[in-house]
This record gives sequence, C-alpha cells and structure tokens, in this order.
Amino acid sequence: MGKRNKVVQIAILAVILIIGGFAIVPSLLQSNEVPVVGSSVPNIKLQELNGDIQSLSDYKGSIMVLNFWGTWCEPCKREMPAMQSAWEKWKDKGVYIVGINYGEDALVVSNFIEKMGVEFPMWLDSKKTAAKAFGIRPLPTTFFVQPDGKVHAIKQGEVTAEELDAYLMQMIDAASS
Repeated sequence: MGKRNKVVQIAILAVILIIGGFAIVPSLLQSNEVPVVGSSVPNIKLQELNGDIQSLSDYKGSIMVLNFWGTWCEPCKREMPAMQSAWEKWKDKGVYIVGINYGEDALVVSNFIEKMGVEFPMWLDSKKTAAKAFGIRPLPTTFFVQPDGKVHAIKQGEVTAEELDAYLMQMIDAASS
C-alpha cells in the first residue's frame, strides 16, 4: 500500500505542475514590460479633450512630463497647481507637460480642469490602455521623459513644485550638454 500511495502522490504532483504550467506560461510569454528609469516610454496614442489624437512619438525631441491622475484622487488635486505653474514656467523652454486622466469621462475632466484653472494639455485614457502600458498602480504617478524618449525619473505620489523644477532643470542641463 505504501508504494501505491507514493504513485498517487507523484501523479497528483504531476497534475498540479502541469496545471500550474498552463496558468503561468501565457503570462511569461506576454510582453508586460513597463517603463523604468533609463528605458523608452511606450508609444501611446490618446485623445485630447478637444478630440485631437495625440501620440507620444510626435513629441520625441521634447522634454515631457506625463502625469497620470484622476478627479477623485486627493493627492492629484493637490498637485494640479504645481503642474500648472510648471507648465507656465517651462512651456517656452521646450518642455511639454501633459495630464493623462485615468479612465474618466471627457465632461467630468473638462469640468474639473475648468474649476481648477488648469490650462496644460489633458489627454483621456478612457480605456486605461496607457495606464496599463506604463504600469500605473497608485495615482498620481508622474514620468519625466528625456528628449530621446527615455525615462529620466518616475515619481509615485504627489509631486511638488520644487520636485518638478529640480527634475526639469536636470533634464534641461543634460539635454544642453
């Protein structure tokens, strides 16, 4: 009987390993690479509030700040004035700041930015495809992108005006040297 139990245990283990393999292999084969510091950002295409389709590849050669946010997110609300100030300060120096809204309706976003006095460009990630491509977990998350399309820094959580200026100065200095 001991030999029979051992055969049954081995058979059960084999079935578990086979089922586990079928569950794990597809996820290993999918390319779920999200950008990290030093890697290239994915070429996403999103709709602006005015209806125009924007592509990240169109901005290669520019310094970009990509801020993923939501109207319901308190830290996102608190950082909006800093983003707006940075936009006003840096837009004429080759810096492009864009807010990427996480899955909300255009009307909700439009009402929010009007109420907040925000004028920097807003893109809508209604299907959350950009958030998935960038591996967004917490909101807000901000990506600082160099002119060559590579990630300079990633800030998860609320970003301050001082942090924005520091990251942008680093990228501007690096781009001019």
